[in-house]
Amino acid sequence: MATQLPVPIEFRLPEGWRSAPPDEVGAPGVAFVALHPASSDGFTANITISGRVRADDEDLETTGDESVRRIEQQATGEVTVRDRARIGSAESPGLTQMLDFETAVDDRALALNQCQVYLSMQDISDPGTRALVEVVLTCTRAQLDTVIGDFRQFLTTLTVSREEP
Repeated sequence: MATQLPVPIEFRLPEGWRSAPPDEVGAPGVAFVALHPASSDGFTANITISGRVRADDEDLETTGDESVRRIEQQATGEVTVRDRARIGSAESPGLTQMLDFETAVDDRALALNQCQVYLSMQDISDPGTRALVEVVLTCTRAQLDTVIGDFRQFLTTLTVSREEP
């Protein structure tokens, strides 16, 4: 079942992307899914957003390591962390990481990339609540150059909403 984020957010999808109901596209547990239909060639590039309330002492590198372990449970081979970097500020820290892995889709091996961005966000209407919002681009290695610019553009539009959902 699709979930709600612990803080309301706003964003704009880049041209060529469309939203899809998480449950209908096999992404239970996420709050939002966007698909890039033009990239579909055995796999449709997608962006997902999920989140949870963040503990004050939560270490973002540990969160990134936990994500790698989750992917390892689904991957058919090794998961490689190609790049990892801290982003943001002390008040709003974040972490990005790029993963390379293979998985089976319809009984065939598929090489995938996943760009994961973890953002610590404070709820404007309830400053005591901090959320960890996870934004993930998943695509094939062949699709990466086509969709990574859109993903970066998408991230620049993502903000905490001043209105209740």
